[in-house]
Amino acid sequence: MKKNKIIVVMPAYNAQKTLKKTYRDIPKNIIYKVILVDDGSHDKTVSIARRLGIETYVHPQNRGYGANQKTCYTVALSKGATIVVMIHPDYQYDATLTPELIRPIISKRFDIMLGSRVRTRKEVLAGGMPVWKYFSNRFLTITTWSSPTESAKYSQVG
Repeated sequence: MKKNKIIVVMPAYNAQKTLKKTYRDIPKNIIYKVILVDDGSHDKTVSIARRLGIETYVHPQNRGYGANQKTCYTVALSKGATIVVMIHPDYQYDATLTPELIRPIISKRFDIMLGSRVRTRKEVLAGGMPVWKYFSNRFLTITTWSSPTESAKYSQVG
């Protein structure tokens, strides 16, 4: 898997409580580089990221999730990434599954893979997602994937 330049990007906002745990679970043996883009956090996200040795970029003010994603992808591509893996530092995604997520891309079976943080309602709510957000996301998923030719467990992957 090393012949691909696999870069993990982490769009961060106030992630000090879960960043270290998330970073620890990233399989470094297949990753070229980990990049964190902080979106104006008010906690110690940036100092923790730098202490962990993560290449860190900072938006001085919060610009929103979309702008954070754009910066993540722009930086990764400028570093020569052939595969970009976005892992949120809030530990809602299982970073240890990265090899399984990128395998279909490496084998040229798919151009993109989308992971889901939702396995069970209990797990999501125990992980800290507010009840209102869970049900809003479920409603959007059902609405988005109501076509008889499409199916997905979850449309709000990020």
